[in-house]
Amino acid sequence: MAQDLTQRIKDIANVQGVRDNQLMGYGLVVGLPGTGEKASYTEQTFKTMLKNFGINLPANVKPKIKNVAVVAVNATMPAFIKPGQTLDVSVSSLGEAKSLRGGMLLQTFLKGVDGEIYAIAQGSLVVSGFSAEGLDGSKVIQNTPTVGRIPNGAIVERSVASPFSNGDHLTLNLRRSDFSTAKRMADAINDLLGPNIARALDGTSVQVIAPREASQRVAYLATLENIELTPAEQAAKIIVNSRTGTIVVGQGVKLMPAAVTHGGLTVTIAEATQVSQPNPFSDGETVVTSNSTIDVEQEDNRMFLFNPGTTLDELVRAVNLVGAGPSDVLAILEALKVAGALHGELIII
Repeated sequence: MAQDLTQRIKDIANVQGVRDNQLMGYGLVVGLPGTGEKASYTEQTFKTMLKNFGINLPANVKPKIKNVAVVAVNATMPAFIKPGQTLDVSVSSLGEAKSLRGGMLLQTFLKGVDGEIYAIAQGSLVVSGFSAEGLDGSKVIQNTPTVGRIPNGAIVERSVASPFSNGDHLTLNLRRSDFSTAKRMADAINDLLGPNIARALDGTSVQVIAPREASQRVAYLATLENIELTPAEQAAKIIVNSRTGTIVVGQGVKLMPAAVTHGGLTVTIAEATQVSQPNPFSDGETVVTSNSTIDVEQEDNRMFLFNPGTTLDELVRAVNLVGAGPSDVLAILEALKVAGALHGELIII
């Protein structure tokens, strides 16, 4: 049974100008059960908040605010969201607060990159983590008690202008650039809507003629995003994560004729401490000496020969037969690449 590789345009491309926007704010969480902080900037922020309500504390007065914490508030504003709708917000401690559990965020302005206020956040936090500390200094922490969320905790006050309805064209941007896929997308649109409706601008963007009237443009885009096409195969790549030992071999990776041998050399060094005592009634001193034992073991593995055009399945099977670990596989792949026997891009992250 043949595998269906077709995908909708909405699954592989985005409409240019239709994007999310990040918002950020600085605020106070109050009502904490003694898990707040006593930093100077927390006191300054607390005094500023009181001043906004008409309460002025003397300069020499330091309020006891162990139930208050300074936090950073983050939210993502989707495209086309309108004033009055709500956003989920994330709240993270900026100081030495031990936990935000049980706290409530006071009214906080959320600003965009342009410095304008787009939403206002407030509400009780939902914190999944917790911490407990004993009098002897022992401590238990689960998850992250200094980070919380407020579902629907921000109200949008201003919408972001979108270029969606401007001009005579729409531009579709591929999430993964590829000249072949861009051409196939343009061809699929032209096959359905007529010739010269779409044209590929580069390996990422496809420009499509679109109606100017907003409602017609929405219906037009709803048709466009459900057009199906078969994306081009990606370039042959091998991705290696040197930190975790994860190796992903993509489709299309092949080997030229090559022979690989894997010999594991194991060196074990054991240190033992011995105490040498002097004879009775002698002038000698007790001496501590070290005794080192070194054991070297080398595996006896066979050499494997890769024939021309070896495929992904054969490569993985051969490596498994060798019994190589992730670090050894990386060394083998690098050696094959240097030898010119590996057809594919080796990417180490």
